[in-house]
Amino acid sequence: MLKDQFYNYIQDLQDRITSSLETLDGTARFKEDIWKRAEGGGGRTRVIENGGVFEKGGVNISAVHGELPKSMQQHFGVSEADFFACGLSLVLHPKNPMVPTVHANWRYFEMYNKDGEIVDQWFGGGQDLTPYYLFDEDAIHFHSICKNACDLHDKDFYSKYKSRCDAYFWNAHRNEARGVGGLFFDYCKASEHMSMNQWYDFVTEVGNSFLDAYVPIVEQRKDLEYSKEQRDWQEIRRGRYVEFNLVHDKGTLFGLKTNGRIESILMSLPPHAQWVYDHYPKAGSEEERLIEVLKKPKNWV
Repeated sequence: MLKDQFYNYIQDLQDRITSSLETLDGTARFKEDIWKRAEGGGGRTRVIENGGVFEKGGVNISAVHGELPKSMQQHFGVSEADFFACGLSLVLHPKNPMVPTVHANWRYFEMYNKDGEIVDQWFGGGQDLTPYYLFDEDAIHFHSICKNACDLHDKDFYSKYKSRCDAYFWNAHRNEARGVGGLFFDYCKASEHMSMNQWYDFVTEVGNSFLDAYVPIVEQRKDLEYSKEQRDWQEIRRGRYVEFNLVHDKGTLFGLKTNGRIESILMSLPPHAQWVYDHYPKAGSEEERLIEVLKKPKNWV
């Protein structure tokens, strides 16, 4: 069954990612928290804190099932139904402001009628990069890996899902992007062009590409020197990250409205952030250059 196949996949992917990140960090280990959901299912949360490279990060998997919550019934326009949802979600906040924050998510959803038959199913996910200091080659590398993964399945996927990522991770109240984007796809359903098994192959291709997309960037930047002022800038930008997650992010808002597991939902928030009144970077600075790029998403590859 597809749901078992995908859940086995994300369990293995979580192991691969956390193992690789522990090696990269060199100091801290992931703390594991196994939790159960009263209504059905549960998850395996892994959090790393105060490491040599990662100030805070989480790589979480969950598989939950049961009666579709009322808010979801309204959202999907259905009456009583049952559901199954599983996914892997990760956010990593590095200590060094020269290393970008990264977010990724890959998920699968099924909905059933009263006889237990699947009436709807889809995949979703993506990965995106949020730098504090913009090294163009890092953005190019990240997007190149994303494009390569997409091109193996459909030559149109990269431009389509890159554009959706730019549109989704848009901090509308600030009129700027959260970061330099990546991929975002949702409601990937069977059609005459793609079967559910082909969608599975695509989503797992993207998931498998994550470490190749991010780890080389961390290795390149983690030992660069930085000043107190650059650290302050990182924390000011992290404030914008928090704003996006709490004001606009559908997954966060959905979790908060449906009695989701609060520790897993808020795992994405950085440990230190700042909100400075009416803050603008100096003209001609690297900080200003980042802001200019965030105001108008670029094509990196």
